[in-house]
Amino acid sequence: MNDEQPRLTAHEIYEHVVKAGREELTRPVGQLAWSGVAGGLLMGLSGLGVALMRSFLGDGEGARLAGFALYPAGFIAVILGRAQLFTENTLFPVVVVLREPARLARMFLLWAVVLACNVVGALLFTLLVSRTGAVKHEVVRKLGALGREAVERGSVELFWGAVVGGWLIALVAWLVSASHSTFGQLSLIWFFTFIVGAGHFAHSIAGSSEVLAAVLTEGLPVSHFLRWLAMAVLGNAVGGVGLVSLLNYGQVETNTEAPRPPS
Repeated sequence: MNDEQPRLTAHEIYEHVVKAGREELTRPVGQLAWSGVAGGLLMGLSGLGVALMRSFLGDGEGARLAGFALYPAGFIAVILGRAQLFTENTLFPVVVVLREPARLARMFLLWAVVLACNVVGALLFTLLVSRTGAVKHEVVRKLGALGREAVERGSVELFWGAVVGGWLIALVAWLVSASHSTFGQLSLIWFFTFIVGAGHFAHSIAGSSEVLAAVLTEGLPVSHFLRWLAMAVLGNAVGGVGLVSLLNYGQVETNTEAPRPPS
């Protein structure tokens, strides 16, 4: 007897994403805000994980690559824990708006609330690790170094790297919606977010705690953080909306796929 569940079709995945998007668009703003702060706090684990590994392994090329093995930590906590993350919301509410344009204003409100609260959560995380003594100075120094590396990139390079980062995270959200098991979801999240970290593809929230650590501990000007954040957010939005939401909308809405017969 085969208990394996059949693969979902693209249309079935899409309908699942639409349902999740409608739920997000109807959540009270207060709930979105608290969940957004939680998401920002949890995403700090990604930069912290890399900083911890670098403090143990050093800064050699092999050690730097190995350090990104812990980069997925924040994404795993946020996605499996159902906290709000700006880049996931370049998929779920967008596919709803493509069908129901009247919800556009609500989508922009959701984006604004979640993004702002994600950044607040990232700031709270950075204050916790850098100003309380909870984390060793060497680890905090490595976290700040990650942030300084991020802001040293030119705006054009940063934008296109963020496009790839936004594409990969929205793709993770799409694929997780198709997975039947928690282990499968965890594996997908780890694999693709490892690529985001190792490829230095900017992620507006995961990177915020790193750049803010450079601001708080190394005297990096706040204007550098704001420039970095603006390019990262814009690139993530373009990547998530353009390369995942619109393409998957196109493949489903332009394809009158017949329902799969029961097995």
